[in-house]
Amino acid sequence: MSAGVAAMAPVPVPPFDSVPFLDLGTTTAVVATEVRVGWEKVIASNRFVGGEQVKAFEDEWADYCGTEYAMGVGNGTDALVLALRALELGAGDEIIVPANTFVATIEAIVLVGAIPRFVDVDLHTGLMGAAEVEAAVSDRTRAIVAVHLFGQLTDMDALGRCATQHGLVLIEDAAQAHGATWRGIRAGGFGAVGCFSFYPGKNLGAFGDAGAVVTSDEGIAERIRSMRDHGRPGGSEDRHYDHVRIGTNSRLDTVQAVTLSAKLPHLDQWNEDRRRLVRLYAAALPPTVVPLGQLEECAGAHHLMVVRVPQRDRVRAELAALGIGSGIHYPTPCHQLEPYQQWSPGVLPNVERLAGQILSLPLYPSLPDADVMRVCEALGHITADLESLDDQPGD
Repeated sequence: MSAGVAAMAPVPVPPFDSVPFLDLGTTTAVVATEVRVGWEKVIASNRFVGGEQVKAFEDEWADYCGTEYAMGVGNGTDALVLALRALELGAGDEIIVPANTFVATIEAIVLVGAIPRFVDVDLHTGLMGAAEVEAAVSDRTRAIVAVHLFGQLTDMDALGRCATQHGLVLIEDAAQAHGATWRGIRAGGFGAVGCFSFYPGKNLGAFGDAGAVVTSDEGIAERIRSMRDHGRPGGSEDRHYDHVRIGTNSRLDTVQAVTLSAKLPHLDQWNEDRRRLVRLYAAALPPTVVPLGQLEECAGAHHLMVVRVPQRDRVRAELAALGIGSGIHYPTPCHQLEPYQQWSPGVLPNVERLAGQILSLPLYPSLPDADVMRVCEALGHITADLESLDDQPGD
């Protein structure tokens, strides 16, 4: 049947309020009082950079991730750049990375002078696995960046074996995977380093920009602590003007550390709320709308509820007309972005097909069940006359 607009089944306009793509208000309300009390203590102390609150959160985050150390930094991009620098990756080094990720992953590689080696992903999960890495290893390859996209982990056992076999450093971009696990081990606990963003919309979000690197390697931890603070050696105030390496300014603000410490005890429950909502979506979505999958051994954090739909842009416009928010993560694969095309390997069929089909639906811990059902009902009407994804080569 034709998928033209004229043949589209009519969509009833329900007399409901809009369904936002994201609502941070409810999670903020849970911790608001505790955060205000913590901020008052910071104001009273006049210690706005570093201090005991930052150290407390770093210890809490390392313990949560199952690593020895956590270093708070300014944002998730800085976490990646500092991690790569601490691992002494740079000019001429090839780093294998999936092409479907937020651009910050690629920015970090290029900013340290390394070469992004873009690879394809699994169409079902949208994740890079060991098979894709094996096909891309060359004599110049030094590292692998495993991107836990949308909060799910790939087969970390196989990826770890692949890294060991080829003598490669395994780095985790866990910016969307706070609390996700593979066989019970949390994101950040597999690689030489794990890099996190605490951007406000993340599962564990600050009230502004913030990030962290986790590791169990003392040498890496020491280098990152130094580099984030202008290359100072640390450990003594009288060495404030002693700079032992080239550094930068990327310190976790004290007020953000207070916010993150207040939110962290709630993270597991918020993640479980997301998982329950994802199960509700999966049971109610029409057959023309296919959620990205996760591997059985993964307990995902479900940062985003990503589905594949035919005629994605049309579907999104129809949802918007009904007051239903949505997003696209991400519309253009990184190897096709203008600044990075010079490293493109050519066609990456699964990545490129996904880029034309993926749609992110509303998802946050306090999203009402009724809103999930409204989204699914609307998608059922909108896609009723569309061909299934199996019948389409991609948009």
